[in-house]
Amino acid sequence: MTGETFTEPTTQYWQHVCDHVPAEETSPPFRLGYPVRLPDGRWLRLPIRTRQQDPDRAVASFIANHASFAVLDALAGHMADQVASLEPDVVVGLPTLGLALATPLARRLGHDRIVPFGTSRKYWYDDRWSQDTCSITTTTPRRLYVDPNLVPLLAGRRVLVVDDTISTGTTALAALGVLYKIGARPAGIALAMSQGDAWRSRLDPDQSALISFVFQTPHFVRDPRAGGWVTI
Repeated sequence: MTGETFTEPTTQYWQHVCDHVPAEETSPPFRLGYPVRLPDGRWLRLPIRTRQQDPDRAVASFIANHASFAVLDALAGHMADQVASLEPDVVVGLPTLGLALATPLARRLGHDRIVPFGTSRKYWYDDRWSQDTCSITTTTPRRLYVDPNLVPLLAGRRVLVVDDTISTGTTALAALGVLYKIGARPAGIALAMSQGDAWRSRLDPDQSALISFVFQTPHFVRDPRAGGWVTI
């Protein structure tokens, strides 16, 4: 642990859903982690991680492929409850972390497979079925791809997109861009976490209406006098 920055290694996070957390952990200042309440009343503790270009600003972090199966199953269950009425024809998982949630969510909806998008271009891919993207946790721009062999599974069908987090909205827009190019119809975008709400200014009203998430987290600013992080 490094007390001055109020962060610590994330190894033990995302492993348990808790019935209770101490009351002092639920209000600022937040020293190392931030607890979020799930729809069933239980809690999930998230580590606080500093922003790359400003160590005095931070976000609560969720890394889906580091989480335990119990946590993934719990979140996928809540996500499935939110989108079951949409009755999508196909479930798309976004790379990298959305893929960890897409499979258990799709199974809960009665699907026997997902369509994975990717950011690694295979030699047989077609750039027509791709879109530029980036995220606040990556250092270089990327491109979102779908394997051309999977395009017939999507064209003309109602598609549910699954990802772990929405922050700026850039990845969600890229996924919608690929679906529009294919001729698919977006039914919804299911997420575990909304990291702030900056994405609302990036998406138009029809696109924003597609979004559902299990929990929302704020952004933080470091306050040494308070002894931790306070919400912005």
